[in-house]
Amino acid sequence: GQEFVDQIDRLKPRLYSIASSPDFEPGTVHLTVGIVRYEGQGRSKTGLTTGYLADRVPEGTNDVRVFMSPTRSFILPEDGNCDIIMVGPGTGIAPFRAFMEQRVHDKAPGRNWLFFGDQSEKTEYYYKDEIEAWLDGGHMYKFTTAWSRDQEEKIYVQHRLKEHGAE
Repeated sequence: GQEFVDQIDRLKPRLYSIASSPDFEPGTVHLTVGIVRYEGQGRSKTGLTTGYLADRVPEGTNDVRVFMSPTRSFILPEDGNCDIIMVGPGTGIAPFRAFMEQRVHDKAPGRNWLFFGDQSEKTEYYYKDEIEAWLDGGHMYKFTTAWSRDQEEKIYVQHRLKEHGAE
């Protein structure tokens, strides 16, 4: 049996964008994870890591093992005066939540415009309270949404980008 196990490739790490700024809440890492569930070969299946996080890690657990892999290209501009446009469909909103936390922490005066889309406002409006607080507090310049299933005609983020293209 050990010879067989020795021949199996190790699992590749599952990479997720971090949804929190290390300066805003030091010592913690927040993730925004969409749980993958599907039927296959006659049985229910889940994504390897998302299923583990959803079904096997008790709520409130704060000691899940992670490793950090910093990026050098997907970062905020050094100049806090620089305006930014963020496009986050679905759980892709994660890094932009971190960007907003950092911009608020740094008191960066640049304008922040977030385009966000998912299937339904009722079930996928992630970080609603935070986003509304950023808007109310003047930290977020604009928040443009695209809910693809809330009306008969499907609307996606790319439609909203096109609508606001001139601006």
